[in-house]
Amino acid sequence: MKRKKKSNLGVALQLKGSVVSSIYKQVLCLGLFGFFMSILHYFKLPVSQPVLGTIIPSIVLGLLLVFRTNTAYERFWEGRKLWGSLVNDTRNMAWQMAVMIEESDPDDRNQKVEAIRLLPIFLVACKLHLRSVAVGEELEARVTREQFLILKKSRNPPLQIATWIGDYIQTQYKRGDNFLHFNHVPFLQRNVKGIIDSLGGCERILRTPLPLAYTIHLRQLVLIYCLLLPFPLLKDLGWGTGFFVALISFTLLGIEEIGIEIENPFGYDINDLPLDGICNNMINEIEEYIELNLPSQTDDQLSKLEGSKLESSHYKST
Repeated sequence: MKRKKKSNLGVALQLKGSVVSSIYKQVLCLGLFGFFMSILHYFKLPVSQPVLGTIIPSIVLGLLLVFRTNTAYERFWEGRKLWGSLVNDTRNMAWQMAVMIEESDPDDRNQKVEAIRLLPIFLVACKLHLRSVAVGEELEARVTREQFLILKKSRNPPLQIATWIGDYIQTQYKRGDNFLHFNHVPFLQRNVKGIIDSLGGCERILRTPLPLAYTIHLRQLVLIYCLLLPFPLLKDLGWGTGFFVALISFTLLGIEEIGIEIENPFGYDINDLPLDGICNNMINEIEEYIELNLPSQTDDQLSKLEGSKLESSHYKST
């Protein structure tokens, strides 16, 4: 479905996805403060002090805000790249497991399908783990009862699922080259390592926030700047001081709030990464791949397949 393009005015007036709801109270308070200063100025009180406008140069404050926003966006973009790697490794591993691992009976086929279905479940577990959500119904419906109980006890459910996938690969390798050739094992294990590395990268972003002292100091500078702003404006703007103070405060507080919101890209905010959508898409993709490429087979079909393999092997040997 083609997305309808909005006009510049429509984008500018859009509230969904903006930070207006987070900062409007502060903006109103600062605007009222500017209006109150206008009243004092009207009654000839000495509140017009142009010299106060140079206490915090706007260029210094601007550079600090830009650094804050750039740092937050870098974390957001790195998180998106890591989840892109998770999606790619999941697709690659599903294809490799389907093609490289052979089976000789329906049980082998069922075990392979169960192992492939663990791949999108790993993504769901990553999402819950990064959001500090306990293992619950979302995973219970997709794993066995025994697996679910193990995941509930685990401190890192995604790592446990990756371990199950790795164990399945190792088990097939130990059965011999007729089931998984030793040359194929490094490809599969490399993808297991890749999804674990991506999980570790996401945990690094989550557990390394911007230093609290920096965040507090920047907020203090923004508030001091906004509170001092009316004094140098009163002489020239008069009754319009409150409006301009609110407008400038909206700009500065909005930039700061955007940085705070996207600093952790794995949450539930509308501007965070769409992890629910990514996980649901991967579940549907893997199920479709299994349905199209790994249909259930009867014992007779598998016996015929095994017979054709033996015949082909005998032909090559002669």
